[in-house]
Amino acid sequence: MLNINPGDTAFVLICTALVCMMTPALALFYGGLVKERDMMSIMIQNFVCMGVIGIIWVFGGFSLAFGPDIAGVIGDIRPYFGMYHIGVEPNSAYSDKVPFIMVFAYQMMFAIIAPALMTGAFVGRIRFGGYLLFISLWTIIVYLPAAHWIWGGGFLAKLGVVDFAGGIVIHTAAGFSALATAKYLGKRKAVVGESRSDPASMPLVALGAGLLWFGWFGFNAGGAYAADALAAYAFTNTMLAGAAAMLVWMFWEWRKEGRASFEGVLVGAVAGLATVTPAAGYVEPMFGLLIGAIGATVCFHAKYVQRLLRIDDTLEVWRAHGVGGMTGAILIGVFASPHINAVDASLAQTGVQALAVIVVAAFAWTATVVILKIIDTLGILRVPPELQEAGLDALYGERAYGLWEMNSKRQKID
Repeated sequence: MLNINPGDTAFVLICTALVCMMTPALALFYGGLVKERDMMSIMIQNFVCMGVIGIIWVFGGFSLAFGPDIAGVIGDIRPYFGMYHIGVEPNSAYSDKVPFIMVFAYQMMFAIIAPALMTGAFVGRIRFGGYLLFISLWTIIVYLPAAHWIWGGGFLAKLGVVDFAGGIVIHTAAGFSALATAKYLGKRKAVVGESRSDPASMPLVALGAGLLWFGWFGFNAGGAYAADALAAYAFTNTMLAGAAAMLVWMFWEWRKEGRASFEGVLVGAVAGLATVTPAAGYVEPMFGLLIGAIGATVCFHAKYVQRLLRIDDTLEVWRAHGVGGMTGAILIGVFASPHINAVDASLAQTGVQALAVIVVAAFAWTATVVILKIIDTLGILRVPPELQEAGLDALYGERAYGLWEMNSKRQKID
């Protein structure tokens, strides 16, 4: 008889659905922040990850990340390829009360959103065919090894590195890969008389940010794989970090600009959520609050580093996700409590966390550049300047607000 706990299983089912929702939410968030002429292109780039990465996950992706360890570097592709040996029988390595297939599904949602995060960095500069190949190769070459190193029993896990919900595996890897991609593709073509920072739709940004925050409860709390005290801590830390980061970001913006902005409030909250992600299941709630405040401060001032680098990261993905993820990962070594989880704050823990951040960031950057160079030789990567100016939406034969225009014309005719 299977030892499946219905309550824990239902909890993981809900968390999986919440994380799944975050990819469409990200599409709305990014879609509202870009120019109207690129809204459809960035939204399809986000949504298509659900199809491409979902299939990769079935045919070898899960095995490479969570299969039996091979030399601490990668998982064995054979045991779970094509979902072989993935059924309702629990796997005690992850949970002895939740069907193993739910671990497969929950982790699949993480793999899907990781490449989607990068899209905000290179808006309007990559062809769709090149993008599809890019996210496929990036997932296989960058994400799956990084996931195995920390979550699948790889060499970083053996060193004692922890990452509760993806601050290193997802946010650091995607953030630094996004920065590398933006640098490789070069700056956007400037349009005369147009500001680069005017969002197409702030209500759309707000909707996306709200859904991201809502989904983040499943993103972080689901890592407990049970409806228990650990999940409760992760859930609460998620809320508190987002709240603190929102206000601290607003403080810094108000101090610098003399006013607060709605965009700053939303971006600040997302930065705090990214920062607490790796630490959500390791710290007391008061430290979760502090991590959110620290994350907002570090991410806000990272703009000066980005200006120094002179890399056109369109929506500043590296600033919010890369910097936030690595900050939260290192702070585990400063604030972790053994009363929450089996990790204690120490200089040694801080050291291994910092090492993991450096290794994953360097690997992600280097591997991403290699992938881009390979795709570039095929002539399917770059968007010509004239198409950048017109907007990539022209490639899809659709416009973000076409229906609204049609209704307006119909009213004039009537």
